[in-house]
Amino acid sequence: MNIKSLLLGSAAALIAVSGARAADAVVVAEPEPAEYVKICDVYGAGYFYIPGTETCLRIGGYVRYDIGVGDAGSLDGVNHVPDHQDGGTHSTYYKNTRFTLKTWTGQETELGTLKTYTETRFNYGNSSGDYLDQGDSNSSRDDWQGRNKSLSLRYAWIQLGGLRVGKDDTAFDTFIGYAGNVIQDTLVPYGGQESNVVQYYFDAGNGLSALVSLEEGAGKVGTIDSYVPHVVGGLKYKGDWGAITGVVAYDSNYEEVAGKVRLDVNVSKEFSLFIMGGYGSDNNLNDPTNAINAKGRGFYKQWGGNWAVWGGGTYKFNAKTAFNAQVSYDDWKNLGIAANVAYTVVPGFTVTAEVDYLNAGKFGDADFNNWTKANKKSSVGGILRFQRSF
Repeated sequence: MNIKSLLLGSAAALIAVSGARAADAVVVAEPEPAEYVKICDVYGAGYFYIPGTETCLRIGGYVRYDIGVGDAGSLDGVNHVPDHQDGGTHSTYYKNTRFTLKTWTGQETELGTLKTYTETRFNYGNSSGDYLDQGDSNSSRDDWQGRNKSLSLRYAWIQLGGLRVGKDDTAFDTFIGYAGNVIQDTLVPYGGQESNVVQYYFDAGNGLSALVSLEEGAGKVGTIDSYVPHVVGGLKYKGDWGAITGVVAYDSNYEEVAGKVRLDVNVSKEFSLFIMGGYGSDNNLNDPTNAINAKGRGFYKQWGGNWAVWGGGTYKFNAKTAFNAQVSYDDWKNLGIAANVAYTVVPGFTVTAEVDYLNAGKFGDADFNNWTKANKKSSVGGILRFQRSF
């Protein structure tokens, strides 16, 4: 009996130990707290905190598909494209697909709000314009062919408080506003665009604000050729009724001055109007191609002659449908008319149908007189745009 009891006791002890070890094997450790993404509503919808930081991030962009038809003068179609079979020429669609990626960041600091903004564009399609016209010195170009086009860093700037540095459009456009809500708003151009900038924005309160911008410019004519930057200054008063804005730009390459004044009026919740006038101290159009040091229009005054005017407006029929129109005219009798209807199919997806008309006036030198011979004086075109924004 003693031996039997001893054996039974030993077996029970072994079972108890085995059970304890088995229990130890399946014990689950206490979970550590997970760090979930937190919504940041300080800077508006769509921002969230980057985990482990006090920086708020927003990611967005759009996918766009454009179909353009018409004459080259309105920049909407592709004209004189070579026939693949008989050697003749045709006109064809202008098409472009674009993917745009945007990022915004914001963070509060002891020196004010620290912000960044970037926008990168990827394009596939062909390029509008006249290609194989008689007398065209660029007849060998193949830009009418469908292809991967430009990859561009459109914006990339840092702003702390009122100080902004980086790549932006010139304040000659951004501070006063672009011409209108039409696609072809530059039938009569109203200023340079991309530039490296050093800017300071001052908000005086009560709707009054000001800006000073030192700019590098862009392109063969616009990029500065010394340590002296282009300079833009602006002043704005904004209220519930609309806004009045003025900007002045000094082109350091040509030592010329250009300015614009704009009035925006909110007639009602559905109806808004604007009118903008520009004046430049040099009435030339551009540098002759064989004389880089000759005086020209520079980076800011890109309209023909000394003066130009742009006007238009938007009428919202309902929450989904809006009508936009713009008329532009300059000293050299260049007339541009654009009108469209934008329809929001569902939130974030808009279809826009636009018709454009351009009547080309006179030009200031032999190069541009040759251009008019290769392009129609009056031209009509249209664009159908599909855009999904997110």
